[in-house]
Amino acid sequence: MLSSEKKTTWVIGAKSSYFDLNLKELLSYYHLLFRLVKKEFLINYQQTLLGPLWVLFQPVLTTVTYVFVFNKVIGVSIGGNLPPVLFYFSGIVLWNFFNESFSATAKTFRENIHIFSKVYFPRLIVPLAAIITQFLRFLIQVALLILLLSYFAIFGGFKIHLGWHLLAVPFVVLIVGLLSLSIGLFFSIVTAKYRDLSNFVDIFLRVLMFVTPVIYPLSTVKESIRWIVQLNPLAPLFELFRLGMLGEGTVSLFQIAYSVVFMCCSLTFTVLLFNKQGGKLIDVI
Repeated sequence: MLSSEKKTTWVIGAKSSYFDLNLKELLSYYHLLFRLVKKEFLINYQQTLLGPLWVLFQPVLTTVTYVFVFNKVIGVSIGGNLPPVLFYFSGIVLWNFFNESFSATAKTFRENIHIFSKVYFPRLIVPLAAIITQFLRFLIQVALLILLLSYFAIFGGFKIHLGWHLLAVPFVVLIVGLLSLSIGLFFSIVTAKYRDLSNFVDIFLRVLMFVTPVIYPLSTVKESIRWIVQLNPLAPLFELFRLGMLGEGTVSLFQIAYSVVFMCCSLTFTVLLFNKQGGKLIDVI
């Protein structure tokens, strides 16, 4: 008796296309995505004394430094009546999410070439895992921010603002995450092909931080040069984040639309470029 068996034919080729993104295939690797997230999140805290609490050490230490240097010594105005600790910590938390997500994504090819060259799976899985890992770390830091908000509300007389702006916080986090993904994918391609440009990544992040309202509010920037900061798509997102969490921030609907459009265009471009160059870079590295 003959049994009919369904045969599967695998075709391995070197062709690549800009429109080579298969969302169905990408979703089918969800188990690998979760495994990578678990590995990346836990590997940094194995055999440590405080475990995930180390996630809080850097933002707390940075906040103390910023409060002392920029607020006490230099006297940088933060505007409004916000406690300096809340102002700086909120900016540091969101910046850490962008900074770490971008840095991890920018190293996609350089740190995973040994895997890419041996096993096939959608390459986007790796940067997506990096973004989700940093998002989990971001949640831990936001939990501390909420505790600080509660402390200043109870003992410092700070009034917590529960308005519609609070609903914008998840939206801000999503856009910031997608921006870090899009820009990080671009640098992952460029630095894989030209390794010396990896030094430019650190310089880019340092410059970007100073044109992002992390250590100062947008309202304190002179009108004559404010447009420079407003060209940065992260600027309105940081202002909207503080507006939602702390009740103070300078942002307009036009600026938010600009950030969203910039994110959509850059993400589309970099994903298409990633699809086209992903297979070729394995032979280059």
